[in-house]
Amino acid sequence: MMKTRALILLNLGTPQSPTPKHVKQYLAQFLMDPYVVDIPAVFRWLLVHGIILRTRPAKSAEAYRKIWTDRGSPLLFHLKDLVEGVQSELSRVRSGEWKVFPAMRYGQPSIDSALERVKAEGIDEVWVVPLYPQYSLAATESSVVETRAAAQRIAPGLKLQFIGAFYDSPQFIDAFVEVAQDDLQGYAFDYVLFSFHGLPERQIRKTDSTQSHCLADRSCCDHKVEANRDCYRAQCFSTARAMASKMGLQEAQYSVCFQSRLGTTPWIRPYTDDLYRDLPLRGVRKLAVICPAFVADCLETLEEIRIRGRQDFISHGGEDLRLVGSLNGRPSWVKGL
Repeated sequence: MMKTRALILLNLGTPQSPTPKHVKQYLAQFLMDPYVVDIPAVFRWLLVHGIILRTRPAKSAEAYRKIWTDRGSPLLFHLKDLVEGVQSELSRVRSGEWKVFPAMRYGQPSIDSALERVKAEGIDEVWVVPLYPQYSLAATESSVVETRAAAQRIAPGLKLQFIGAFYDSPQFIDAFVEVAQDDLQGYAFDYVLFSFHGLPERQIRKTDSTQSHCLADRSCCDHKVEANRDCYRAQCFSTARAMASKMGLQEAQYSVCFQSRLGTTPWIRPYTDDLYRDLPLRGVRKLAVICPAFVADCLETLEEIRIRGRQDFISHGGEDLRLVGSLNGRPSWVKGL
């Protein structure tokens, strides 16, 4: 009899609805994660509950409402589409061998719920794909640690295997380049930004095994070395270089930048919103933005880039900004995954 294994596709999470109540619940779970806000617990609690959750939920709920659809949260329905696509593809090429489940690190469907379904199916081997192309403590490590802990609670003895960062995987690069070429067809862009989610600089330094390489100078991410093997910023630059090469872009035609920073501590640079101001001064009128830290469109791509980013760029002298869609449930990504 053929053994059935489980595949869990794991993304970060989304509120249940675009209301302050549900956004507050989501942000509380997200921001109280010590891997996300990596400061001592008492200060984290004071920052999150004493400051952020007093004002941020209403503002974030307004932003979520701008991207919410009849199907709900884009991040969630794109995950469901991806699960269905991968299940269909695996059933075609490996009939009966795999069952695919969705999970979110925060919110629903939870990691616990996915593992409960695995247990109910009598499956004892699980492969987990954290859907974060570049490794980070805040997303990847947090998800791995939480999945292991949940498995120990729910199904002790379950065999867990994790697919690591795939920032330079040909399947990932080729799929994203295909999307970019499709979305930019006929669009005479002057410049391309590869915009990745930001992280505090301290989290980058934590992954430097030498504690002397990462962020020591401007060239620290130019090449892969042992010290930056797990460096999120270095992996972002590697992704951008691979995509730019496939797209036929020269170095002068694109930049790497980082968005979504929070608070006043230093985050990795350059900042995406700074470039919205600088690029028009350099003659850039039509801007293309690609976000290869996200395998599914979400608040950070649809609202932060396509809506606010476009407004910001135009207000500083730009003519147009086009967001390249994410991989979502596209066939090339389904097959590549």
